[in-house]
Amino acid sequence: MMRLAVFADVHSNIHALKAVLEDIASKEVDEIICAGDLVGYGAFPNEVIEEIKNSNIKTVMGNYDDGVGFQRLICGCDYKDAKSQDLGEKSILWTKKNTSGDNKEFLRSLPHELYLNISGRKIKIVHGSPRRLNEYLFEDFPEGELEKIFSEHPCDILICGHTHLPYKRNVNNKIIINVGSVGKPKNGSPDAMYALIEIDNEVKCEFISVKYDYESAARAIEESELPDEFAEIIRTGKS
Repeated sequence: MMRLAVFADVHSNIHALKAVLEDIASKEVDEIICAGDLVGYGAFPNEVIEEIKNSNIKTVMGNYDDGVGFQRLICGCDYKDAKSQDLGEKSILWTKKNTSGDNKEFLRSLPHELYLNISGRKIKIVHGSPRRLNEYLFEDFPEGELEKIFSEHPCDILICGHTHLPYKRNVNNKIIINVGSVGKPKNGSPDAMYALIEIDNEVKCEFISVKYDYESAARAIEESELPDEFAEIIRTGKS
């Protein structure tokens, strides 16, 4: 039996990350893994990356990590309207400007996927999907397409992030787990979120909500040149 703590989408929110890591430390886990998107939107990209590095947490590359690490013009997000796109462009511009060269190099070094073999099960950890860093695997993603993904990218358990919405779903004896978001939740709560996954004869998944000082994280955004709209998302858990 093995217990994994998996989180994703920290998005430069050092307050949320530290609270989650403190909570994980109170649990008996065998490994901690991050499913990508360390940076973007929040005010502390360098602090988040340094915390991940210092804690030796295995991390896959997210679309925002790719965008900042490789100095891209866009982050590869799916914007719902022109205003959202404008805010996203301001976010990646600010984050590129305020992330150190060494930390950009670290982001570039992240793998696109990680593999584990536990109790005879093959586990794959990605950010968006095994096909693309920025593909959104929402809970209502068509079953036929998920079957195709599992066929083309064989594994028994697929763990991802990117949507910021947690769920566990069974698809023809395969399991997909989205771990939600630490630093920019979209489930209507400001609390940070991660998944505690227990793998033995069966697979158990508990989504853990962690309260933290989100007001300090929001104020730091307002005190920076980042758009104030990101502070409101931190406070409400809505985007």
